[in-house]
Amino acid sequence: MTGMRVLLLGGTGVLSSATAHELVSQGAELTVITRGRDIRRPLPDGVRALCADVRDDAQLRGVPAADETFDVVVNFIGYHPDDIAEDVARFEGRTGQYVFISTGSVYARPAPRLPVDESSARRAGAFDYPRLKLECEDALEQAYRRRGFPATIVRAAHVYDEQVLPVLAGWTVIDRWRRGLPVVVHGDGTSLWNLMHARDFARALAGLLGDERITGESVHITSDEILTWDGIHRELARAAGVEPLIVHRSSEDIGREIAWMGPVLTEDFRHSLLYDNSKLHRLLPQFTPGTPFRRGAAEIADFFDANPDPDRRRIDKDVDAGFDRLTQGRGER
Repeated sequence: MTGMRVLLLGGTGVLSSATAHELVSQGAELTVITRGRDIRRPLPDGVRALCADVRDDAQLRGVPAADETFDVVVNFIGYHPDDIAEDVARFEGRTGQYVFISTGSVYARPAPRLPVDESSARRAGAFDYPRLKLECEDALEQAYRRRGFPATIVRAAHVYDEQVLPVLAGWTVIDRWRRGLPVVVHGDGTSLWNLMHARDFARALAGLLGDERITGESVHITSDEILTWDGIHRELARAAGVEPLIVHRSSEDIGREIAWMGPVLTEDFRHSLLYDNSKLHRLLPQFTPGTPFRRGAAEIADFFDANPDPDRRRIDKDVDAGFDRLTQGRGER
């Protein structure tokens, strides 16, 4: 990878920040375009950091990378098919590989068969995030088939780092437990889920960059560790040194009390999803994820306890009140 010219669209999010650090450590010549700096996840030394809104042509024309050629372009911030159309026009003939970071949420729920692989049925349902990601994938696949645009689709599952509690209620969960209050977990807590630390995602992604074998194809980067939602909560409680007080309620009940959670739970999180990572392991036979969730949960607890900033340890008052209603039996049924 030494000397490979890589452009990241986005660089301060969970996935993109970890990727930037990994690429720099491997000697890539890295350029990152973001709308601004983020002190929570600063870019590593050695990165050419440019400020522009990549969806604003006028701003983008003003940055040095606008007319340059790159070995690889990675798009972490494509959320609409119009974004893809703009990128195809912008980077056609100027990159050897264009990697679009998509999501495992594009697979049909409930999955007709498990584990899902890259050929499994895709159907996003009514949840806007996977629906638009799927439309982005469709646009890229057409660009490859019709114009030979060198696209690769990478599907991540649920990726976290030490600054992210990978549950919808975030820090409110730990705060309630530390006040001796229960939290709500959807269903009976036994549906199966996938969590991957951003470090592991970044190492795998770095290994795929520049690989011509996956031009025009898609590949998962997901963990082989199988977790339940109760198990995820218990590991967070263990790391935080508290008792995991859990009350189970249906996704529909939770959605009635906390409206924004409803679509995520009913369309996505309530369904078990396991991934077949055979393709990734064939492409990268030496790759093994190095951070099981028990270790990742401990890093989360250590980070939040060392950083008591209320902006990080934010308590969602609506979620807190909704959990009170649901755990005291007063939620709608």
